[in-house]
Amino acid sequence: MTEPSDTPTWYGRGLPHVWLPYCQMKVAPPPLPVVRTHGCRIVLADGRELIDGIASWWSVCHGYNHPYIREAVERQLATMPHVMFGGLAHEPALTLASRLSAMAPPGLSRVFFTDSGSIAVEVALKMTLQYWLNKGRTRKTRFLCFSDGYHGDTLGAMAVSDPARSMHKAFREVVPRHFVVDVPSGAASFADVDRILDEHAHEIAAMIVEPLVQGAGGMRFHSPEALSGLHRLAKDHDLLFIADEIATGFWRTGYRFACESAGARPDILCVGKALTGGTLTMGATLAAEHVFEAFLSDDWDAALMHGPTFMANPLACAAANASLDLFEREPKEGRVRRIEARLREGLEPCRRLPGVVDVRVRGAIGVVQLAEGGDVYALRPRFVEQGVWIRPFKDVVYLMPPLVIDDAELEILTGAIRRVLEEAR
Repeated sequence: MTEPSDTPTWYGRGLPHVWLPYCQMKVAPPPLPVVRTHGCRIVLADGRELIDGIASWWSVCHGYNHPYIREAVERQLATMPHVMFGGLAHEPALTLASRLSAMAPPGLSRVFFTDSGSIAVEVALKMTLQYWLNKGRTRKTRFLCFSDGYHGDTLGAMAVSDPARSMHKAFREVVPRHFVVDVPSGAASFADVDRILDEHAHEIAAMIVEPLVQGAGGMRFHSPEALSGLHRLAKDHDLLFIADEIATGFWRTGYRFACESAGARPDILCVGKALTGGTLTMGATLAAEHVFEAFLSDDWDAALMHGPTFMANPLACAAANASLDLFEREPKEGRVRRIEARLREGLEPCRRLPGVVDVRVRGAIGVVQLAEGGDVYALRPRFVEQGVWIRPFKDVVYLMPPLVIDDAELEILTGAIRRVLEEAR
């Protein structure tokens, strides 16, 4: 990789020493040096401003540098930036736990804090396996997961992602093998899943699903009816139901949590990303009381032996509590519906372009799906030339902007997609 010309000293000094995410560094273009952010915008070292169409991997829901979150973190920094959560407790964490439990789907009364969304999934899987072990059901060690699913980059999360089409397919012969099925869409496909569960429920611990929207696996949508049917199958076959709402939680799909669209009550819920408004890294795994009670025993070996060093970090908790304040005070549903309408209006013309096979919108998520075989990565620098930050992957060009984005910025984003795709095709 070679660095852009006329860049800051720190960039040239540090770039040769970093290993960048999700790229082949032998051929990938160098990353863009960023010097500050504000609102929905990223400011580059050369003075250009990019409107962020993907909210820094879907996390910056309230926009960058929100003064309310910043002030909350500054206050916490002045009193206690960190303390271990083993044997100690603090107000920001306990307040956040009670608030998350109150706003989550009913029944999720216990909150285990993690460093990130991927670790929240890892804890959910570990929690599930030990739940059954503690109950003496030692054969229930596998999971039912879904084609095009994606749950994170840690080992357990990779194992329950799509083994053939995810970016982790190189590990499919190494990670544990689970049951992978297509998200059912009709009576026949539900019957197929039902048959699999009839035969294998004795060895399946849980079903894990990304409700309504499968994110990094390809921005695939499914209906609330499909979600409701999956939840029913899990309950009918004595499986725990894990909802991975790291991407879909906190009103991204138009619901506080996507599970609410189907009335599905998960046994375990994973959150992250927008939890702190994208200010600091944090995730959480929420569990129903019956899951928690399976770990209560006089035997220490029955306890959940997991504890990230920085779990419940006070700074992250302060940011998360401030983020929840903003969600409570501001018109979430109205904002998401407005964004949804603008995305439909702005992206629908792409349907007529050669090479476009679908245009779909759900809540504050807009997707243009392209025919397979094209080089979507080549489109990335073209978007920068248009003054926007959009990162197509696989066969999709998508938008998941901050929920505070205005109509003018949305039109710039959707207009850039129309122009780039028209020029490229």
